[in-house]
Amino acid sequence: VQLQASGGGLVQAGDSLRLSCTASGHTFSRYAMAWFRQPPGKGREFVAGITSSSDSLHYSVPVRGRFTISRDNPKNTLYLAMNDLKAEDTAVYSCAARSPTSFAPGVRRNGAEYDYWGQGTLVTVSS
Repeated sequence: VQLQASGGGLVQAGDSLRLSCTASGHTFSRYAMAWFRQPPGKGREFVAGITSSSDSLHYSVPVRGRFTISRDNPKNTLYLAMNDLKAEDTAVYSCAARSPTSFAPGVRRNGAEYDYWGQGTLVTVSS
């Protein structure tokens, strides 16, 4: 699976933005997907995850209630709708896919458990 993220940019605090992650290949619908981010000078952190059938969504505490993860399997696309953006949301956002053949498949919050990564897209929120 090859992943390509897009949609980042420079916005003001309180604005909204939607990120997209397009996957190649015909097995996208079988993968659990997630968004991670890496703020400047900090480590990578889990943002949100979604199971292959969208029946379970997971969010980190800082984004819960403001961000929404979703996917369109026929379009091989993962989304992250971000509302009420804050300066602390500034980061490089990356999408990741976890193989259905992984031990205990599904969403995990540890990036090391993901098999495929897209290049990051930078989100900058000015206060």
